[in-house]
Amino acid sequence: MSKYKCVIFDCDGVLVDSEPIANQVMVDMANELGANINLDYALKHFKGASIQRCQEQIAELVTERLPDNFLPDFRARSFESFKNNMKPVVGITDVLDGLALPFCVASSGPENKIRLNLELTGLLPHFEENIFSCFTIKKWKPDPAVFLWAAETMGFQPEDCVVIEDSLTGVTAAKNGGFDVFGFTAHDYHNELEGQATLTFNNMAQLLRLIG
Repeated sequence: MSKYKCVIFDCDGVLVDSEPIANQVMVDMANELGANINLDYALKHFKGASIQRCQEQIAELVTERLPDNFLPDFRARSFESFKNNMKPVVGITDVLDGLALPFCVASSGPENKIRLNLELTGLLPHFEENIFSCFTIKKWKPDPAVFLWAAETMGFQPEDCVVIEDSLTGVTAAKNGGFDVFGFTAHDYHNELEGQATLTFNNMAQLLRLIG
């Protein structure tokens, strides 16, 4: 019998394989303004960070002033790229089909992005209304607020829940809220999660066994 009563999933990189897509759009836009970075740089510096923090970092790299429409343009371009390229994380559909515990998603992205990506990958029916966005409460990871809100709404205490994350920022947020957190390392390109998460795993096929 599992020690946990609820599972809280991050979205990007855990449910949907969106990180390389969104970060490539960010790289393209930054380079158009003179940044001269690549996808590896973006995955190291932007992964798991709020869009506002990403924008601040890019502003320090570029040779031109960021245009006022930088964020709306990023949303439009990334959404278009999502529609053409988005896939679920390998193995996650089997996890959601086999999970006997209540579960939800808590993400740094805006709710319309979360819903779009879950819909594009066929995962949206699994979550119904159990979708929690940092944008709704205006607090972003590593602040644990979105996880605390998700747990409370689902009817559980932090110690009853396990968070599934793929970024150091997300892992830190979960720990800050008193949650156990499993680090998904399939795309942990810089080995940041080992020793930080409660435990790590690199294949979604392992997750049901780990949850117990």
